[in-house]
Amino acid sequence: MFTEIAQIEIKEGSHAAFEAGVAKAKPLFLRAKGCKGVTLHKSVEHPTRYRLYVLWETVENHMVDFRESEDFQEWRKLVSGYFVQPPQVEHTVDVDLG
Repeated sequence: MFTEIAQIEIKEGSHAAFEAGVAKAKPLFLRAKGCKGVTLHKSVEHPTRYRLYVLWETVENHMVDFRESEDFQEWRKLVSGYFVQPPQVEHTVDVDLG
């Protein structure tokens, strides 16, 4: 299992519209091959900074299956107008701490 973490900076004053767009897009992620969950977190210290966490079975499920789909294009239509800059995206794996 992999976690996609997308750090997203949004335009001041667009919180409600951005959050509504992500909520509307959530089903697009959940029906994607290999997607196991989506959550959105808002920074307390930096209120225009969000982190989108998406659980994927494989990195390819995100980078190929989802990103090359029409649903990815729809996701971007719903939220990209609120971005200050393109999101910073990385993939992580859990570390077994015993």
